[in-house]
Amino acid sequence: MGDNATSAVQTVIDTVSTLVTDRPGVLLAAVLALVAVSWSVLWRLTRTVVTIAHEGGHALTAVVAGRGLTGIRLHPDTSGLTVSTGARRGPGLVFTFLGGYPAPSLLGVGGAVLVAADQASLMLWIALGLLAATLIHIRNLYGAVAVLATGALVAVVAGWGEPRLQDGFAAALCWFLVFGGLRAVRELQRGRRRGLHGSSDADMLARLTPFPGGMWAGLFWLLAGGAVVAAVWVLLF
Repeated sequence: MGDNATSAVQTVIDTVSTLVTDRPGVLLAAVLALVAVSWSVLWRLTRTVVTIAHEGGHALTAVVAGRGLTGIRLHPDTSGLTVSTGARRGPGLVFTFLGGYPAPSLLGVGGAVLVAADQASLMLWIALGLLAATLIHIRNLYGAVAVLATGALVAVVAGWGEPRLQDGFAAALCWFLVFGGLRAVRELQRGRRRGLHGSSDADMLARLTPFPGGMWAGLFWLLAGGAVVAAVWVLLF
């Protein structure tokens, strides 16, 4: 058992050493993103980026499900609201509520695939296009400012950044989305335990389906955790 443990530790050390040598930029981007998500002060300043992705997920699924999209609002407390028109029950509304929490994680994994394929610049321009599409549907001043500020930062890096800067920034954004998606689900579950999220996506899904809110929260956990694993595999291995 002792030899097995020593061998496992040595394998971990060798793997980390190889990653530090071969992918220092990606590792640094992961550390910076993890700090931004874990440190509450930075998280309060950056969480709106995750909210933009979250509400964009609601908006996209609403349109794909055939519902009318009325608008998106982002608030200074980092919450958001996407309003759509259509039937008050049924699969279209279920998919609309289901599309929010997985969206940041899925965007992060999709971006990671492009970064790993040396297409960081393309990933940034796609992000800029998605932000522009979101801006069209924003219906309040704070939301417009938040999306414009995020888009301006991405545009500067995409348009004028050196390739190494683009690679590092794109990787950091991917890491931030998958880590942030996981923390957002954690906050959802903590809020539900405290009785603070009676109108959360999980609770709304529970009202629209036979399944309890805890099951939907568990599904969000599974998707967010799987996205982190997928991003680690794609970007590092």
